[in-house]
Amino acid sequence: DVQLQASGGGLVQPGGSLRLSCVASGFTFGSYDMSWVRQAPGKGPEYVSATNSGGGTSYYADSVKGRFTISRDNAKNTLYLEMNSLKPEDTAVYYCANSRGRGQGTQVTVSS
Repeated sequence: DVQLQASGGGLVQPGGSLRLSCVASGFTFGSYDMSWVRQAPGKGPEYVSATNSGGGTSYYADSVKGRFTISRDNAKNTLYLEMNSLKPEDTAVYYCANSRGRGQGTQVTVSS
């Protein structure tokens, strides 16, 4: 079974930072492009960031460009999202995903 388990979310004040992790299993992680997707209450999913299988190419939504950094460790089957200068509008459930599906998410709440 494909499993994508995200963690690292929490409550943080505006301007703060969080690092999300996603541990993958059940497939050859290093062969897949990976993404982070978020969904805020009452809104549709938004692609936040993506990276190719080798980690050499990345994509960022305009809303997070310059603040978020995606990375991966293929030896550890783990995807990361470093989030800095967080804003209240970053509040959402964050999921890691690939062409095989989307895993369980982690809640990020940015509030004072």
